[in-house]
Amino acid sequence: MPRSAPLIACLLGLLLVAAPAHAASPPPWGTGESQGQDLAISLVTFSPGDDVASWWGHGSLVVEDRRLGAARLYNYGMFSFDSTMLGRYAMGRLEFWVAEASPSATYRFYRSQNRDVRIQELNLTPEQRVEVGRLLATNVLPENRDYLYHHYNDNCVTRLRDMIDRAVGGQLQLADRAVGRMTLREHTRRYTAVSPPMSVLLDFLMNDEIDRPITRWQEAFLPDELERQVAAQQVKMADGQMAPLVAKQWDYYKSDRTPPPEQPPRYAPWMLLLGLAVGGSALGLAYWGRRGGRLPRVLLGLEHVVLGLGLGFPGTALFVMWLFTDHTVTYRNENLFLANPLTLLAVPLGLMLVFGSVRARRWLRVLWLALAGLGVLGVVLKVIPMFDQDNWRLIAFILPISLGFAGAFHLDRVLARAPGAGREPERQPLPSSLKTP
Repeated sequence: MPRSAPLIACLLGLLLVAAPAHAASPPPWGTGESQGQDLAISLVTFSPGDDVASWWGHGSLVVEDRRLGAARLYNYGMFSFDSTMLGRYAMGRLEFWVAEASPSATYRFYRSQNRDVRIQELNLTPEQRVEVGRLLATNVLPENRDYLYHHYNDNCVTRLRDMIDRAVGGQLQLADRAVGRMTLREHTRRYTAVSPPMSVLLDFLMNDEIDRPITRWQEAFLPDELERQVAAQQVKMADGQMAPLVAKQWDYYKSDRTPPPEQPPRYAPWMLLLGLAVGGSALGLAYWGRRGGRLPRVLLGLEHVVLGLGLGFPGTALFVMWLFTDHTVTYRNENLFLANPLTLLAVPLGLMLVFGSVRARRWLRVLWLALAGLGVLGVVLKVIPMFDQDNWRLIAFILPISLGFAGAFHLDRVLARAPGAGREPERQPLPSSLKTP
C-alpha cells in the first residue's frame, strides 16, 4: 500500500460538523429501500482555506434520496487528533477514514470559512446511483472505513475519483490516460505559493518521485482537478449514446478568495539573489574581521547559528525520514548534497566562534569546504540520468551560501598569497628640505 507523503494535504474542515463515524442507523440506500430514480449522486468541491492542511481544497460525495428525504455527505478526509497522531504521521503511517455528515451543516461550515462550495450532480443511470450509494454505505462501516493515507496516490479525493470511475465502468480513467498538464511537484508548488517559506521547505523535502511525467488521472489527487475532469467527461449511457457526466452544476457559495495560480511561481531568480547575498555577507564579514575585530566575528558566528538551524534542521530531518520512516517521497533526495546533518554542526561551532574560539574557526573551515564540495558534486552528478531531481531552485539558493562561507574561512590564506602580502611598504626618501642638519 502506498506510504504517506511528508504533508497531510487533505483538508478536514468537516471534523467539527461530521456525524459519528458510524451512524446510528444505515441510510435507505444502504438497506435497499432507495430506488435508483429517486437518488442523486453529487460531487462537492470545497476551495482552499487558510491553514496548511486546507491549502489543497477538499471534496466529498453526497447521496440524496429525494423521495424519502434523506441525504448524507461522505468525507474521506477524517483522521484522529489523539496523542499518537504526530508519531504516526512522523513515521508515515497516518490512517484516514470515511465518515458521514449532514450536507447542509457541512456547507454552512465551509461558508463560514469563506470557502467555495461547488456542486456537480452526476449524470448516472438509476442502477449506477444505487451501486454508488450501496458502496458508500458499505465503506463507512467500522470494518471498512480506514485506509492508509498517501498525499498523491490515496487521499480523500482519489477515493472519490475511484468511486466515480467504478460507477461509469472505468470510462473516467480511460479518458484520463492523456499526459497531465504538469508534474506533481509543479502542482504542489502552485498550491503552496500562498506561503513561500513553506513552499520552499516542501520543495526541499521531496525527491524526484514527484518529477516524473504523470497522467490526467494522477492529477486528480487535487479536488479542483477532479472537478475539472468530471465537468469535461463524456460517458456512454445505457442506450449507447454519449452524454456529459455532469447533469447540472451550481455554486452553493462563492467566496471572494483568489484561486491557486495556474502555474507554479518563479522563485529561482529570487532564491539565487538571496543565496548570493548570504554567501557574500560571509565574505564581507571575513574581510572586515581580518585584523581580529570582535564585532564581525560575533556577527559571523550568529550567522552560522541561523544557517545551522534554517538549513541543518531540515537537512537532518530529511536524512532521518529517508532512513527510518515510510515517507518514500523523501528517499534518496538529492538535496542532501546541499544540506544534511553536517550543516547542523554550524550551530555549536558558530556559538564557539562568537566567543572567540580558534578551534571553531579551524573546524568551520573544514565544515564549509566539505559542504561546498558536496554541493558541487551534486551538480556534477546531474549529467547522469538517474540524478534528475528538479531541485535547481534549491541549488541556486544553498550552493552560493556554502561556497561563500567556504571562501570566508579561506580568505586569510588567499590574502596572504596575494602579491605584496606580508611585505613592508617601501619607504620613500624624505625631501632634502626636511632632512635634519
